[in-house]
Amino acid sequence: MGLSNRNFDLAVLWSSGPVAGTIELTGGTVRRMTIQPGKVAKTANRFACLFAKPVRLRVRVDPAGTGKNKGIAPSLVTVRTANHAFTFFLRDVNGDCPIFIPEYGVAVTAGDDPRTFQQIAEAIQSRRAVSQLQQIEADPEESYEAACRANRDQMCPTWLGVGRDMRIFRVGYSPDNGYWGYVEPRYHSRQAWWPAAAGEPGRDTNSPPPQAHGPNSISFCIGRGAACRVAITRRLDEGVLPILHSTQAEEEVTYHLTAFATLETRPLSRRAVPGTDWRAGYANTGGHMLTEAEIGQLAPLLRAEMFGRAEEVVCCIRVRAVNSAAVPRYAWFKAPAGQWAKPPGDVGYFGKAGFSESGGRVYGISRLNGRPMAQPEAAILLGPGQEATFEMFVPHQPISRERARRLAHLDFDAHLAACRRFWRAKLKSAGQVRVPEPAIDERIRAGLLHCDLVAIGKEPAGNVLATIGWYSPIGSESSPIIQFFDSMGWHELAERSIQFFLDRQRTDGFIQNFAGYQLETGAVLWTMGEHFRYTRDHAWVRRVRPNILRACDYLLTWRDRNKRPDLRGRGYGLADGKVADPDDFFHSFMLNGLAYVGLARSAEMLAEVDPANARRLAAEGRAYRRDIRVAFAESMARSPVIPAGDGSWIPTAPPWTEYPGPVSLYAAGGTWWTHGAFGARDSLIGPLNLVLCEVLEPDQLETTFMLRAHQELFTVRNAGLSQPYYCRHDYIHLLRDECKPFLKTYYNQLTALQDRETYTFWEHYYHVSQHKTHEEAWFLMQTRWMLWHEQGDTLNFLRMVPRRWLEDGKEITLTNVATYFGPATLHVRSNVSCSQIEATVKCPGLRSGKRQPRVVRIRLPHPENQRPAQITGGDYCPGTETVEIKPFRGEGRVTLQF
Repeated sequence: MGLSNRNFDLAVLWSSGPVAGTIELTGGTVRRMTIQPGKVAKTANRFACLFAKPVRLRVRVDPAGTGKNKGIAPSLVTVRTANHAFTFFLRDVNGDCPIFIPEYGVAVTAGDDPRTFQQIAEAIQSRRAVSQLQQIEADPEESYEAACRANRDQMCPTWLGVGRDMRIFRVGYSPDNGYWGYVEPRYHSRQAWWPAAAGEPGRDTNSPPPQAHGPNSISFCIGRGAACRVAITRRLDEGVLPILHSTQAEEEVTYHLTAFATLETRPLSRRAVPGTDWRAGYANTGGHMLTEAEIGQLAPLLRAEMFGRAEEVVCCIRVRAVNSAAVPRYAWFKAPAGQWAKPPGDVGYFGKAGFSESGGRVYGISRLNGRPMAQPEAAILLGPGQEATFEMFVPHQPISRERARRLAHLDFDAHLAACRRFWRAKLKSAGQVRVPEPAIDERIRAGLLHCDLVAIGKEPAGNVLATIGWYSPIGSESSPIIQFFDSMGWHELAERSIQFFLDRQRTDGFIQNFAGYQLETGAVLWTMGEHFRYTRDHAWVRRVRPNILRACDYLLTWRDRNKRPDLRGRGYGLADGKVADPDDFFHSFMLNGLAYVGLARSAEMLAEVDPANARRLAAEGRAYRRDIRVAFAESMARSPVIPAGDGSWIPTAPPWTEYPGPVSLYAAGGTWWTHGAFGARDSLIGPLNLVLCEVLEPDQLETTFMLRAHQELFTVRNAGLSQPYYCRHDYIHLLRDECKPFLKTYYNQLTALQDRETYTFWEHYYHVSQHKTHEEAWFLMQTRWMLWHEQGDTLNFLRMVPRRWLEDGKEITLTNVATYFGPATLHVRSNVSCSQIEATVKCPGLRSGKRQPRVVRIRLPHPENQRPAQITGGDYCPGTETVEIKPFRGEGRVTLQF
């Protein structure tokens, strides 16, 4: 049963009336309608049934785009009723697989299909098919190990640096070669080119001036060379510090490598690191929006920051070659050599000192067994159990022979110890998080340091660039980085990171720093509001109040330009602009969601400092939210439904108001492939953001539809496509207490996008943009939500943690992590062998106002799904396995007895 080119009859069936509405056909004409029971109007395609009985509306249409041109400008049918409007592709109508929307009590089938709605529902249910969400709930809870087995295993270069300084090194080895390795000095994302003599930076830092040269990469070699197998492993020091260890195994000889960044003349310490002026750092980030004139004005600063520094950052590498054979074996080493961008004409090796040189300056120093390496290549015979030590030092810029002679005596062990102390101290200054799964426990601390490593600015004060790995700060993509700094108690660093955006704010209030993106203003206000929720710092709000008001007024003026009658229901009062790389200047739901939540947070911040403007912005925000919700509802009504795995069909929504449905379904044509996926626009910058931005509620029906459609079209193992941490279905699962789907997303996105050995993230699955701290920060924020999350006056703990984290003897500890209610401490210990799980919590409240949560909820899932027989310390909810302490008075103790 189905439609043919000559007989386009379809039937719309309701489980029960009364029902009334219209039929709209895009790309065709409605020829005739009949309804049983009820009546139809001869004009305007209207129908009505006033009876509380099953309803059958039969429609004959003359369509377009369903024959030979199927898929090109296909005909769309919209059924409009008072409660539930929906749209479908005419070509999708088929009696064998009817369109079935149980939430609306409606089905669409071929006109000659005699079945009722109830009969169709029973036939579909008899198949016992399941949706993506139902399958996830039926499967075992996702684990790190299971996700690793299923997903691609990535490798990413490691970035080493000293923090706050744009002078970093990318180190690694080529899997194609199969042996170590290379060192790439970079000014953040820019190649560290070398001026020929006393050259100055050009007016455009994107490329070096003609007189400059430099290596694309400084290579060195250990071991015999390319072979039929590769046996290299890598790991961070203590699992978390930005110090790299690697093992290259070649039968009986094993090469143990250690690499880190330090300072040329003194060991690392907090006082020793001066950092980089944020303006010079910004000019060296990918996608910055400085004009040629601005670069010219910065030339003296760039010259001072990039060339002729009195103290360079140095990459130190030590390789110990160990012979485990019972007979002598050789080990091979090759000193640093430049892969030159331009032949400098004077490259050599000064064996007496172990210097790799270019133009009379030293770019690499090599030692073998504590002495200068006499020649650039060497083979050392090692007796049984013997070892040889090869060391190399690469200054970020080449240095004079005089400085190189001093650097050649660097005490590797002393600098390594100082480097460890330096990074440990940073971790100690943050909130402490310990979870019983090593793979996650280490990633939390490593991730915090990865974000800190590329947070660029002068020390000890001044603006900081919360760079997102390869690129400059973006108001949207820097948000999770800054918010995680706040979550871990680094409020000063968060404030300094926010100030960058305020100092670059235009006089009209607009904030824009990357590649023409137009969504930063709302995103920055949102992050500012989050920062205020942590600190309640009214003095700071007073200081930045002019910035807040300018930004809000810019957003409202932008919105006012679109309060046009022709946009009613299709973007009335919504801002239009570009939110990502593609030049899609539309009324995007992501753009407007961020603008709304920015206004809402601004009203919060100003409530005590500027009550009049706070009330004004709150009222404007409420009106804005209403307009977004109206536009969204109309967009969903006009978007084609899609089939789900359980036999039902799901309403969809577009990324912006101008298009009927997900652009990747091509209801109105276009070319939408981008960033490695057809659905990137729909998935990454689509309407799911409206829940994160508090425009839509997590449990409303439209959110359920969006979530299910997203899972059916744009996820694999509930992990998003292409750049998965843009997908906000994770936050919806959290708010809906859907633990299994949350963990499915959490582990699969993590294992497929991150280097599992060094914990460094790519931006995309297909190896674009290294050390992508935007993605890493969203993973960290997911972990934060999993462990602690605020909702209104309630502080939730362990809302999404895996059951196995509460197996016998395991502990979860949060110490002085930051919340909206002040620092909080939680300790949970599982003693299920003794039939008990215990938890203690403290949250005394902020000093200013002693603000405490009214309610504390702690989820304590038994590893084997048991329910407690006795609860002390709170009220237990079996549905969420949560103990509620209400009212909370600053501390509590909970015991579950099984």
